Amino acid sequence: MPRDGAPRALNSLGFAKPVSETRVLVAMSGGVDSSVVAAMLAEEGYDVVGITLQLYDHGAALAKKGACCAGRDIHDARRVAESVGFPHYVLDYENVFRDAVIEEFADSYLAGATPVPCIRCNERVKFRDLLATAKDLDADCMATGHYIQRKLGPNGAELHCAADPARDQSYFLFSTTPDQLDYLRFPLGHLPNKDATRALAAKYGLPVADKPDSQDICFVPEGNYASVIEKLRPGAAEPGEIVHADGRVLGTHKGVIHYTIGQRRGLGIGGLDEPLYVVRLDVDARQVVVGPKEMLSTRIVPAREINWLGDAPLTSRPEWEVSVKVRSTRPPRAAILRPLSETEAEVELLTPEEGVSPGQACVLYETGGSRVLGGGWIWRGANRG
Repeated sequence: MPRDGAPRALNSLGFAKPVSETRVLVAMSGGVDSSVVAAMLAEEGYDVVGITLQLYDHGAALAKKGACCAGRDIHDARRVAESVGFPHYVLDYENVFRDAVIEEFADSYLAGATPVPCIRCNERVKFRDLLATAKDLDADCMATGHYIQRKLGPNGAELHCAADPARDQSYFLFSTTPDQLDYLRFPLGHLPNKDATRALAAKYGLPVADKPDSQDICFVPEGNYASVIEKLRPGAAEPGEIVHADGRVLGTHKGVIHYTIGQRRGLGIGGLDEPLYVVRLDVDARQVVVGPKEMLSTRIVPAREINWLGDAPLTSRPEWEVSVKVRSTRPPRAAILRPLSETEAEVELLTPEEGVSPGQACVLYETGGSRVLGGGWIWRGANRG
């Protein structure tokens, strides 16, 4: 506290002490976003420590472009740290990543679900294990390059969508807990677009200023899920029947893992009167079940493992009027949330959606606002109609 007894003003990260005495661990993927965060905070005078996680085989990663946390990205993160002038460390999280993310991804996919491993990586690796490391290093907070906003409300830190809807990553961060939110900072969430981020990278003279964004899941080359599953679970691509929802056998397939809910192309069952879509995957029977498009329409979505970020307890009301996303690429839609317990709920979509799949996230938003209220995982399939 200053000598005159007046309370010290908060710095830009919300701490009542000089920036030079505020340590920030920055999670650096090697891309432009997290590099800008590190450079920005270092320029402001914060005590920045950069950490990059090696998440999978370093040798194989060197040959793969367009993914985060690969060997090339580790090199790029180190170059940024050297050019700006702050310490940088690489932590080997290969075993943690395999156990917490890759193994579940394989099991979920084999069970007919459509998993979102990036959410589990944030939840179980970056915001759990890496955050614990940040605290071990006496960091006051951990900053990331995610496009999402943390705002202070009357009851503490709140999670809000990014200012740029095209870059918003709230779908992938719904499982951030209140305690984690207290500790995390997202310095890019308020920027109007990605061009603004690249302009900052150029301003700081970062060697990654023009680096392309990562596109694929980091351990899935070219988006080919099936090839990864076959390597992780040899023998998983067993052939079976393609069956119409009315029971007719229409053909054969080379393995359930090659199909996803809502798929139309590549079924190999042409010459029919109506277009058919994958409506269900029966892993036990090794069947791909197809039907008309209207069978994809879903109104009731069961969700579990709910992380609730609202001010009042989830079970304090029988119903909540919310907006929900059931896919990352879709806008929020009006829905009614009916809690079944503190971690399970039923979500009724006021307008049915197509292609709702087990393994995807159901993310909850404040109706008419930017606040993220949490979310859960879709399971048991969903009720059509």
